[in-house]
Amino acid sequence: MKQIIIEGNNYLEGTINISGAKNSAVALVPASLLSDDIVTIDNIPDISDIDALNEILKYLGAKVDRNATSMTIDSRNINNKEIPESISSKLRASYYFMSALLGKYKHVEMYFPGGCSIGARPIDQTLKGFRALGATVVEENNKFIIDADELVGNNVYLDMPSVGATINTILVAVRAKGKTVIENAAKEPEIVNVATFLNQMGAKIRGAGTSKITIIGVEKLGKCYIEVIPDRIEAGTYIIAGALMGKNLRINNIIPGHVEMLLSKMKEMGVNMEIGEDYVTVSKTDNLKPVSVKTLGYPGFATDLQQPLTTLLTQCSGVSKLEETIYENRFQNVEYLNLMGADIKINGRVIDVKGPSKLIANTVKATDLRAGACLVLAALAAEGKTTITDASHVLRGYEKIVEKLTAVGAKIEIEDI
Repeated sequence: MKQIIIEGNNYLEGTINISGAKNSAVALVPASLLSDDIVTIDNIPDISDIDALNEILKYLGAKVDRNATSMTIDSRNINNKEIPESISSKLRASYYFMSALLGKYKHVEMYFPGGCSIGARPIDQTLKGFRALGATVVEENNKFIIDADELVGNNVYLDMPSVGATINTILVAVRAKGKTVIENAAKEPEIVNVATFLNQMGAKIRGAGTSKITIIGVEKLGKCYIEVIPDRIEAGTYIIAGALMGKNLRINNIIPGHVEMLLSKMKEMGVNMEIGEDYVTVSKTDNLKPVSVKTLGYPGFATDLQQPLTTLLTQCSGVSKLEETIYENRFQNVEYLNLMGADIKINGRVIDVKGPSKLIANTVKATDLRAGACLVLAALAAEGKTTITDASHVLRGYEKIVEKLTAVGAKIEIEDI
């Protein structure tokens, strides 16, 4: 088990370079199996979720050449065998293998995916897409056996604009016969990154990034190269860190449009920042104004930034309201923020955050990835030395977080216990 120890109340000054997007990379890696040739994915983040996907690739017999920033994947001779629970349960994104293997081989067997415990995360919309394209789904003891004599394009209307269901339906549809239309599709930038990857292999996908995506199936997909887009959630987390403890902290290699809702809310608070073409410079600001925030699918306020933002809301003068509409169990960080001196009340899917609060170091627990990020931010701003247990959650999604924060003045270390 790992824990992060942070001595807080130190200014952050310098530059943090943003890594490739976790939520994009974890879909691109399984999508590589759809190619009948060799593919290269660049700007891959060095995080434990990628390690887990790499383990599945190698288990299936793919040849993987991985260095610090890229992966070259040759899946021409893989063995489409059952993916056991011991590796599928390590992360939610393992279910992208389900759709890639179904799309390529018309058969897949694997156990239910894992991931953070942030509420009910069913895969019913993904299975709806599979069935619409002609697959039969059998679930036995947490194991899925999915078969199709052939996959045929169809109209798929998602009950909610789920990122996972949108990507999974695309992955199956690219090698199905005929035309598939996904309506009420999610619009996240990571979906555009995946569609671009597949199109460069030879797929025919139009409309990614809108609510209606059209796919014309093809028989083969070839060689290609793709670069992972910058991680908008990592960018947002460090921008918030700058608002808490920054001294002209520059967050570099970002696409500001991808974090527009966060930046809009921070302007509303009165945060001192400069927004450039591919960077944001931000400094600690006193007398922040309270705001109201509601999480929504992209381009709305990202649920993955809700927990990190809560730390900044503790420093606003007045009562801020934050409504979580995506996951019902995403306030697990609140208990620990309150232990550190915050004044937050939970009322169903809404929290009221009263500030400003003086944050004091404590021993706290990262219950999930973004809750862990929230507590890292709180520890950076707190008086004293904070210990964050179960820190492996944080390492799943933030590349070299200790090194990046140390380089700009944080006193942070990681320990194995």
